Amino acid sequence: MKIKSTRFKSAIMVLPPQLYSVLSKAPSVVSDNAQEIILRVDRPLCVECSNKRYYFTKNNCVTDTIFDSNMLCVSQKEIFDTFSNICNFSVYSRQSEINSGYITLKGGHRAGICGTAVLSKGEIVNIKDITSINIRIAREIIGCADELISQINPLSGVLICGSPCSGKTTLIRDLARSLSYKHKISLIDERNELSSNVSGVFQNDIGLCDVFESYIKNDAIIHAVRSMSPDIIVCDEISTAKDVEAVTYALNCGVSFIATVHADSMENLFKRPLAKSLLESGAFSQLVFLDSRNNAGKIKSIVEYSTVLGDTYD
Repeated sequence: MKIKSTRFKSAIMVLPPQLYSVLSKAPSVVSDNAQEIILRVDRPLCVECSNKRYYFTKNNCVTDTIFDSNMLCVSQKEIFDTFSNICNFSVYSRQSEINSGYITLKGGHRAGICGTAVLSKGEIVNIKDITSINIRIAREIIGCADELISQINPLSGVLICGSPCSGKTTLIRDLARSLSYKHKISLIDERNELSSNVSGVFQNDIGLCDVFESYIKNDAIIHAVRSMSPDIIVCDEISTAKDVEAVTYALNCGVSFIATVHADSMENLFKRPLAKSLLESGAFSQLVFLDSRNNAGKIKSIVEYSTVLGDTYD
């Protein structure tokens, strides 16, 4: 549990003194299992764990129940101070990330930002009056993909399916790292979740991957094919029709794919029109389903797409 606790301590470094002091003394049941640290203006300090949500009282006790008169609530100043620390006191230098709703931190952690959007010509140009900050704790696990690698053919196309927080991102990051020592891998990191690039330094081990960070996903796929001639493109969350078009383009150029989608079962996968288009592209021959957030990264089943093709579209 030492590694998990170290990640937790790294994540809370951006917090102002009072909040840092409280969380630095959190019991191991919290620090070892923490997935998110959530700050909301005038609401209780919260730590989301794999199977429970914890709050803190004014006398530094931990509880899974809110007692209105005794909770340690986060002040507006503490939100502001946390935001300043996250930006390293240079909001301008992190503006593009802020506009996307998140900021990548040292150690690979990510801070989600919630507030009032400032719009210009229909596009977000800033977020002001920040009311919530969600620090997602990095979960890089070197070697977590070893079992999966032994059961798949990465050159045949692999689609990893799971619900939010089921470990999809952690798994494909390690897949990309491991496979990069044998194949040419282009890693499409649209939201900087995979490599966690901070000031040009990757916070996560991505092996010998060529990283396309903060590109629009479909543009990055096309750029990767044209400029890096990859064997495999690895990307998280295929979610738009343009993504599917780009996947089809790369497939026709002889590139294989490893990607993820939100779907916790075969039934839910095939209910989604986008999934039907994605599978009909021919890019994926193997479907990997992950378990729930309580067993993040655990493989529930691996299915050959050819075995379900007839049943699905008859």
